[in-house]
Amino acid sequence: MEQKEGDAVAMLELYYWLVKWRVQLLGRQWNFMDVGTLVVVLGLHFLALLAPFHFNGTAVWLAMALYVITGLGVTLSYHRNLSHKSFKLPKWLEYSFAYCGVLSLQGSPLEWVSTHRNHHQFTDTWNDAHSPIKGFWFSHIGWLFDYGSRFGSIEGRLNNVGDLKKQPYYIFLHYTYPFHSIALGVLLYTVGGLPFLVWGLGVRTILYLHVTFAINSICHKWGKQVWDTGDLSKNNWLFGLLAHGEGWHNNHHAFEYSARQGFEWWQVDLTWYVIRFLQAVGLATDVKLPTEIQKKRKALSNKISKEKLGTVKTNGNSKEY
Repeated sequence: MEQKEGDAVAMLELYYWLVKWRVQLLGRQWNFMDVGTLVVVLGLHFLALLAPFHFNGTAVWLAMALYVITGLGVTLSYHRNLSHKSFKLPKWLEYSFAYCGVLSLQGSPLEWVSTHRNHHQFTDTWNDAHSPIKGFWFSHIGWLFDYGSRFGSIEGRLNNVGDLKKQPYYIFLHYTYPFHSIALGVLLYTVGGLPFLVWGLGVRTILYLHVTFAINSICHKWGKQVWDTGDLSKNNWLFGLLAHGEGWHNNHHAFEYSARQGFEWWQVDLTWYVIRFLQAVGLATDVKLPTEIQKKRKALSNKISKEKLGTVKTNGNSKEY
C-alpha cells in the first residue's frame, strides 16, 4: 500500500513539473504538455503525408475499420456514455469502448470528459475550452496546444470528473494514455510494415482528429439551427456522416443527455444505431431520449412564432403574449 501511494505521489509531482515548465514560443508561454502535444500532432501529420507513397488496399481497409472502432470509442464511450451518462453498460463493455477511445489519440477519458463538460458548462463564452469567439483556428485545433484554455490552472484540472476518478481503470488509462497508441503503432508496423503504420495510425488518426475538431469549430459556425439552445451550435449533415452522428450538434446541445443525436430518419447517426443494438440485446440500459413534449418546448420554430406575434397593441397599449 505504501509503495502504491509513493508511486502515485511521484507521478503527481512529475505531472506538476510538466505543467509548470515554461518556454516562450509564438508569442506566449507554453508548458511541456503544450509542446509535447504539438510535436505529436505534427508528427502524425507528417506520417499521414507518406500515404500516397505507401498505398496498399489492405492498409486502407484496416484504416477504415480502425476509424470506425476508435471513433465509436470517442462518440459512444467518451461522449455519450462517460460525459453525459446517456445510457449504462456493463463495466467490461464500458471499459472496452473507453479503451478504443484511448487509441483515437484524443486524450485520456478523464481529460476528454473534463474538457467536454467544461464546453457544455460555458458554451461559446470566453471560459469555453475551445470557444469559437476566440477565432476559428483556436476553436478547431489551437486550444489543444494551450493547456490553460482547458483547465486554467493545475488546481482546476479534472475537477469535474470526480465520478471517473473513483475508478482505478480510468486513472490507469490517464497515466499510461500515450503508451497504448505507441504499442498499437509497433503492432501495425510488425504486421504490415510502413503501409499499415502510415494508414492505420497516421491517416486514420489525423482524419478523425480533424473530424472531431470540426464539431467544435465548423458545427458552431456553419449549418442549421432547429432548437432554441442559446448558443452557436449547428446541425451539419457532412459531419453527421463523418463523425458517427456527432454532426447533429444543435440536436445535441438542445438535449445533451440524449443517447440519440440524429432525431430524423434521414439524420444518419451510427453511434445511436450501435447503442440501439446494444439496448435490443440487453447490454445498454437506462437509455435516455427526449420526449415529444420536450422537443416541442425546445423547438426554435416555436420561439420564432412567438416573436412574430410580438407585442399586440390593444387600445393604444402594448400587451405581451
